[in-house]
Amino acid sequence: MSTIKKMLCQFMALLYIIFFAATASAGFPDRAIEFIIPFGAGGGADIEGRLLAKEMSKVLGVPLTPINKPGAGGAITYTYLVNSKPDGYTIGWNSTSVLTTTNLGNTDFDYDAMDHIGRVEYQPQPFVVKADAAWKSFKDFVSDCRNNPNTYKIANSGTGSATHTAAIAVMNAINCQVIHLPKGIKGRNASVLSGEAHAMVAPLTGAVRLAKAGKLRILAVPTSKRNAVIPDVPTMAELGYDAELDLFRGLSVAPGTPQSIKDKLFEAMSKAANSKAFKGLAKKKGFTVDPMGPKAFTAHLRSENTKVKNIFKSAGLYKSK
Repeated sequence: MSTIKKMLCQFMALLYIIFFAATASAGFPDRAIEFIIPFGAGGGADIEGRLLAKEMSKVLGVPLTPINKPGAGGAITYTYLVNSKPDGYTIGWNSTSVLTTTNLGNTDFDYDAMDHIGRVEYQPQPFVVKADAAWKSFKDFVSDCRNNPNTYKIANSGTGSATHTAAIAVMNAINCQVIHLPKGIKGRNASVLSGEAHAMVAPLTGAVRLAKAGKLRILAVPTSKRNAVIPDVPTMAELGYDAELDLFRGLSVAPGTPQSIKDKLFEAMSKAANSKAFKGLAKKKGFTVDPMGPKAFTAHLRSENTKVKNIFKSAGLYKSK
């Protein structure tokens, strides 16, 4: 084939791509959208995701069908998303897991292998003990932990999860050696209540109900400021420790999704996040609704990814691609 013919074929292919993108986005959406949730039914991610999907469907005028694809710390969902068609009809309900599972080596790609629509909310991951534990304050735990290294068991949602990552950061900051206990989302709370674990790190949405019921005691939060739902709980910074890792949730789509489609999804996401129903859930559960656009969210992901990578390196968990 001559050079001119090759250039003509390439030009026609480019025109086709532009035409396809324009045509697809003009009628978007005209059918149901898959809303992929990285974790199992019944947990905080599932409850929040399903409500957001419901509110987004009101804005977009088509159903958003929640589909749970748990496994490998979120890697199953993110791999499915990366390999989906870039047409906006498959949305991933991302979280800090998009950084932890990729740095753990559960995927052969990094967090930036997909396009990110934006952040919906964030929440602290508090350090929690049983209500009748001897430690009345975080200072009490620190003192006891330093005097008894490799004695206390700290439960998390799974090795390399956001809660495990936060627990490592907290223990690094207070210079304490503990036994990290991966118990899964459902087993995490139960292990503390039963006494199998001495403490846990969990999303606030996963601990606040039992704390309010007087069964758990929240001692500290590794975040930049106190949470309105637990205003009496100090931050790690207030206590003199450098440990901060919030849990965030947002939306991602396949790489190469047309910008006009991503713009429509971001608009729907923002309206849904600020709906009366979703903000009501936020007030009840303790997460902060704070929609962040693609540019700001991309910068945030880059910063948090560096933080996660360094935490994993300190624990020997980081796997380079």
